Amino acid sequence: MSARARILGWVLLVVLLALAGALVATHAVLRGQLDHRLDGEIYHETGKFRAYLTSADAATPGVPATVDTLLARYLERNLPEKYETFFSIVDGAAAKRSAADAAARLDGDRALVAELAKATVPAYGTVETAVGSARYGVVPVSVQGDSRRGALVIVEFVDHAAGEISDVLGVMAAMSGAALLVAGLVGWLAAGRILAPVREVRLAADQISESDLTRRIDVRGSDDVAALGRTFNTMLDRLERAFADQREFIDDAGHELRTPITIVRGHLELMGDDPADRRATTALVLDELGRMQRIVDDLLVLAKSGRPDFLAPERVDLADLTVETFTKARPLADRHWRLDGVAEVVVRADGQRLAQALLQLVSNAVRHTRPEQQIALGSSAAGGTARIWVRDTGEGVPPDSRASIFERFKRGSNAQDEDGSGLGLPIVVAIAEAHGGRVVLDSTPGEGALFTIELPVSDRSVPDHAPQEAPR
Repeated sequence: MSARARILGWVLLVVLLALAGALVATHAVLRGQLDHRLDGEIYHETGKFRAYLTSADAATPGVPATVDTLLARYLERNLPEKYETFFSIVDGAAAKRSAADAAARLDGDRALVAELAKATVPAYGTVETAVGSARYGVVPVSVQGDSRRGALVIVEFVDHAAGEISDVLGVMAAMSGAALLVAGLVGWLAAGRILAPVREVRLAADQISESDLTRRIDVRGSDDVAALGRTFNTMLDRLERAFADQREFIDDAGHELRTPITIVRGHLELMGDDPADRRATTALVLDELGRMQRIVDDLLVLAKSGRPDFLAPERVDLADLTVETFTKARPLADRHWRLDGVAEVVVRADGQRLAQALLQLVSNAVRHTRPEQQIALGSSAAGGTARIWVRDTGEGVPPDSRASIFERFKRGSNAQDEDGSGLGLPIVVAIAEAHGGRVVLDSTPGEGALFTIELPVSDRSVPDHAPQEAPR
């Protein structure tokens, strides 16, 4: 069964239960109102009879009043309404009944008449008849000078009167059935519109393959289903970027590793028996294997950069990190080393990864400077942002390379063939982005370069005193 049919089934079930509950409640209310109305009719007729007994109409001039004449005269003058009948009892037997035809003849039930004749005060009750339940009231009456006992019996046929309720409920049931059909049609159409984005998600998922991740869902509206479609499109965007990066990564890695492998194989195939030749070949092979190891290590770092466990965040004192990294960097090369300044602020970050990024920038600065030139490190914090930087006075970054040097296996146009693997700066970018930050380059050819890692920091972590800003 499809989701659309299941939703419609549940909707119709809920509507059906609601309509059934409404019918049951309506029947109970109407039946209660009917019982109340019929009881009221009995009390009303009892009151009318008592009023009649004290009125002038109860006596006929020149005719002595008796129980049977009094009751007969009342029955002649007072006609019953629909679903009711009157009859009189005189000396324990049925005497007269109202002129209108009754739904059932209770005056012919001798046992009932005998029971009712015993009443000495007004009494009320219920009896079963051929047309269902009936409510009655019996009003005893006596006349001075007449020793006989009489009574007026007022009968209301409950089930017979309830036929009106059945008619009302029948109309309601017919309307409920029509409403159920309309609800089914509307529900079917509404479910189709609601589930359309879900259906598009399923179709898109069926058509997605590693070679084609371009399909997207046409999202309309702002409800939860539309939000699902937008979320699915966002997921496809991430997957498409991930697969594109993977393909580019594999192509570039294959290209970079193919060269040292070819060099190693070629020299091993041409290596002779001469000891000097063997030593030279061994040194070259070890050098190429070392370069391959560095490439593989860098590739592993980049591969892990998208994983949740890439960082191990902790409280890092930016001043200590800057000074310690500066101390580690100075022995790397004979340069004029300078500490621009430190930020007295504590950030939540992975200190080892930040040190790795700084040392990568230092290594890059060393390759593009000469012994008489300067390399500087520093850090600062202001406006909710922490900055750590590496600055040099070397040859700078050519304008045509400022974007490409942050791509994997890409080098600047001023790089030598043996300069690095082209993965250093992408690793720096990956570390910065994993912290929610970015890498900013400011460079003038011939005057040096400034690489700054900007990291978000809570305002509560920034000290009150003004920190030293990075030079620009």
